[in-house]
This record gives sequence, C-alpha cells and structure tokens, in this order.
Amino acid sequence: MIEQTESTTHKLYDIDYQIWLETTLEQLRNGQYSDVDWENLLEEIEGMTRSDKRALKSLLTRLFEHLLKLAYWESEREYNQAGWEAEIENFRILIKELLEDSPSLKPYLREILDKSYQDAVKVTYKKTRLPSNTFPVYPIANLEQILDDDWLFINNL
Repeated sequence: MIEQTESTTHKLYDIDYQIWLETTLEQLRNGQYSDVDWENLLEEIEGMTRSDKRALKSLLTRLFEHLLKLAYWESEREYNQAGWEAEIENFRILIKELLEDSPSLKPYLREILDKSYQDAVKVTYKKTRLPSNTFPVYPIANLEQILDDDWLFINNL
C-alpha cells in the first residue's frame, strides 16, 4: 500500500504520473478522500472530456476529407480509391467506438458537423489544388449517412 500525504501526492503528479495515478486510485478505493490530490484529479477528468471531443472533431474532419477526395479528386481516384475507402472505414470505426463508450457525445458530433466539414474542405482544397468551387458549401451528407458503412458519397454523385 502506498501511504502519501496530500502534499506528497500533489508533488507526485509532477514527479511520476503513473505512480500518482496508482496512488490516487488506491486512495479513492480505500475511502482516503482527504488524501486525494483533488486539484490535479479534477484537471485530469476535465482534460479527458476535452480530449474525447477533440478526437471526435479530428476523426470527423478526416472522414470528410477522405469522402471529398474520393468524390472529387478524379485524377487520383483510380490509384488511391482503395486506400481512401479503407481510411473512411477506419475513421467510421473509431468514431463509433468513441460514441459507444460515450453515447452522450453524439449531440456534440452533430454540433460540430458543419465546422468539421468546412475544415475538411480547406484541407482537401490545399491537398488537391482543385478549383475552389469544386466542393459544395454545405456538408455533402448528414451524420447518419457519413457514419453508414454502406454509404459512399461517390455512389451518390
């Protein structure tokens, strides 16, 4: 058993994160609430929520990028289609896994749909150098379609 005072536990956070985690878990399990480094624990929990949201935004943006490349970058499609489709599937899987762990994030995904699409258009435009009016102004599909394993925008052009 790791015996620590609150100030020692707080210092442990900066010295060895893994031991801090183990110590904090042990303190919580043993009901040693007065010994818990609450300041850093709350910061870590808050960081976890931000981290999941950032991950969802990144995955959705990357999913849109690959859908856009697949649909509009005709000169590269024949050579890259299989890779883009594999990435699309990968991003869908990762998004679904995050939503399975935290279903309450689904409204957030809807909230960031337009922004993620706009970010994807910017990145895809720079990557492809296609004319700026190539990509639609609004998202190419709704969230259900984007996450549907059987839906590819190219099939709907």
